[in-house]
Amino acid sequence: MDSKRRFGKYRVEREVLDEQRLEEVTQRKTHSDTQLSLTEWLKDSLRCTVPKLKRSVVSSLPVLYWLPKYSVWDYGMPDLVSGISVGVMHLPQGMAYALLASLPPVFGLYTSLYPALIYFFFGTSRHISIGTFTVLSIMVGSVTERLAPDVDFLKMNGTNVTADVDITARDSYRVQVAAATTVLGGLIQVVLGLVKFGFVGTYLSEPLVRAYTTAAAGHAVVAQLKYIFGVSPTRFSGPLSLVYTLKDVCSLLPQTHLPTVVVSAVSMVFLIAAKELNSFLSPKLPVPVPVELITIVAGTLISSYAHLNSNYTISVVGEIPSGLSPPSVPDVSICGEVIGDAFALAIVGYAISISLGKTFALKHGYKVDSNQELVALGLSNAVGGFFQCYSVCPSMSRSLIQETTGGKTQMAGLASALIVLVTILKLGPLFQELPKAVLAVIVFVNLKGMFKQYSDVVTLWRRSKIDLVVWLVTWLSSLLLNLDLGLAASITFALLTVIFRTQLPTYSVLGNVPCTELYLDIETHREAREIPGVTIFRSSATVYFANAELYLEALKEKSGLNISKMIIYKRRQEAKQKRRERRAERRAKRQAKRERQAQRAAKQLSGVPVFSVEEEASWGDTCMDGNDTDKEDQGWTERENGTVFVIPTTPRAPGGHCRWEYLKGGVPDCTSLGWMSEMQDGDTTTLGSSSEDTLSRDLEQVSLGSLGKWTWDIHSIILDLSTANFIDTVAIKTMKNIFQDFSEIDVDIYMAGCQASVVEQLEVGDFFSESITKRHLFASVHDAVLYCLDHRGATSFPKYEPSVDMHSSTKL
Repeated sequence: MDSKRRFGKYRVEREVLDEQRLEEVTQRKTHSDTQLSLTEWLKDSLRCTVPKLKRSVVSSLPVLYWLPKYSVWDYGMPDLVSGISVGVMHLPQGMAYALLASLPPVFGLYTSLYPALIYFFFGTSRHISIGTFTVLSIMVGSVTERLAPDVDFLKMNGTNVTADVDITARDSYRVQVAAATTVLGGLIQVVLGLVKFGFVGTYLSEPLVRAYTTAAAGHAVVAQLKYIFGVSPTRFSGPLSLVYTLKDVCSLLPQTHLPTVVVSAVSMVFLIAAKELNSFLSPKLPVPVPVELITIVAGTLISSYAHLNSNYTISVVGEIPSGLSPPSVPDVSICGEVIGDAFALAIVGYAISISLGKTFALKHGYKVDSNQELVALGLSNAVGGFFQCYSVCPSMSRSLIQETTGGKTQMAGLASALIVLVTILKLGPLFQELPKAVLAVIVFVNLKGMFKQYSDVVTLWRRSKIDLVVWLVTWLSSLLLNLDLGLAASITFALLTVIFRTQLPTYSVLGNVPCTELYLDIETHREAREIPGVTIFRSSATVYFANAELYLEALKEKSGLNISKMIIYKRRQEAKQKRRERRAERRAKRQAKRERQAQRAAKQLSGVPVFSVEEEASWGDTCMDGNDTDKEDQGWTERENGTVFVIPTTPRAPGGHCRWEYLKGGVPDCTSLGWMSEMQDGDTTTLGSSSEDTLSRDLEQVSLGSLGKWTWDIHSIILDLSTANFIDTVAIKTMKNIFQDFSEIDVDIYMAGCQASVVEQLEVGDFFSESITKRHLFASVHDAVLYCLDHRGATSFPKYEPSVDMHSSTKL
């Protein structure tokens, strides 16, 4: 192969690089050169050096990296102000979100304390605020209410069952359920982080997460209606529990407790007005006004002095123990019943954490380690579970406050934890008279941001219909199937959309853009010109087991070659050619025998008339071969429009090679083709005539006169695999079949643009053989095109001459 070509006045030497030549030039390392043996890998991983030990300790305990460099003068005051602001938010949110988890409010304060301290040592994000969060609180609440319903804790009075519920026993068991679920979820996160499984959060796309949190907001609203209206609906669990609960609340609206509704309405109006005013004045204020804390303090003072609980039977928080509770081991027997919920909590919590962490890291120019974040969040949950905390993750509202008030490091989280600690130790009992309706209103108003996410429907409708379907399916499944089953259904559906998109990619035929080495889709780019005799085929997705068969069908359609019919027809023609040869051989033997018999008879019986052997043989063979001619005519008649036909240019001599040309076009003239078959049979030719010349003239007459306008078919197909990042065994087998099938009709197949990893997988998969070598792989489509034109372009097709500037990009 002449590997160098010159183009025009630029005198550019362009070497055509196939895979074998590319390996020789670049000296690419093979897979065996780069792969370490098991022994070497174990030695390298177990080898302990001081720098390696230091990196391991610092990566596992990030506080050792940034704390020695901490500047009190630069960061001390901003972190303190930010920590106080976030700590003030922790108080109302912790108590309010504890109601969502169906736990006493004090456990919300515990959840705001211990996990934040653990994250201070192990976390890598400087701006997220670890603590209670709406979505996780609702998920924990669904578990606690399912395993500890009110009906299991009815008080017994002798032989009669009263309507009262043993609240103390119920809450105690619910705390055990929440703690066990939290510890198990934390351990799952730690294990996933240690095995470097931090990428699992990437399977939760942004539309999925936003739809999931929007559906969770719906669950939160329904869960708070009983506190806002002062009713006691029946608790439901399982699929459609949201619908049943909402139906029960609506049926109880005539029994609404009016004093509770008044407290809820006043608190809501005040909170919404104060928040809007706070947003309006935020550019002029150094720190945001703690609206929720002011609402809680005001509600507690009014309830305490007006005796709302005793005079109007308004439900209040109740006893809040002062001090810290000692750690305790959760009930291990519960873990088997909550393992699915724990896994869902682990995945959702990590997805929210890593998305917030990366957002702030990108904004402020530092890096967040996804695996270490998974470990840090897991330790926060696992350790917190021993102190009766429930599952935590960052809160968007608190994290924004921590960032906008000037927080620089994790010291802000430590300062906020100290505020919560002081509240638990000294101020907790002061909130015993706080109405639960006020906490419910705080939750309700804080869901405003999640309600705004319904605008995603309009945005996704304009940008991506598939993402819109993912959003809607996630929202509906999370509402109707509850948050645990809804999450599983949502992830499954999102992955299915990816599979479907890879199964139905865009297949295109590429053409060359003049004066460049670019090859673009000829259907979408007007300037792209198809290379004569060469078809360049590309799929927009990786070829693998799910779309390999579709890839082959698309290649047949785009190339215009119906391989199956062509091969069947070719073999049929070859079989008929063999039959003709055998008939000719038999006729020759009979003719020779009859001549010998005639000669013997003439010698023995002189004067006896002798019949013409040629006439008799011709008449007998014509009668004998009449059925074959009819069958051939019928075979041509049944051809469909657009089918490519195979026509031999020369008859094959016994033991010789038959050369085939490939034509494509409309429905042929059955009469003409049938006549041509008769000529190919040789029934009407004499022994002394030239059958090869006669058949050539007949083919020319049929193809031009009877078949209309015909064009020469392609001689080479180039498969552009630049979009493939892997190839499996099914795809390798499909590629082998493509090479074999097209070689039967004398069409050459080449592959271009394969990545090094794909080439290695082809080698491991035994793709290469004596007939398929690395000479069939090229570094680029352009290299393959140059090779095809040099190799086959001048034989049966007009020579394709590139323009003078076509290879200007390779000019020296």
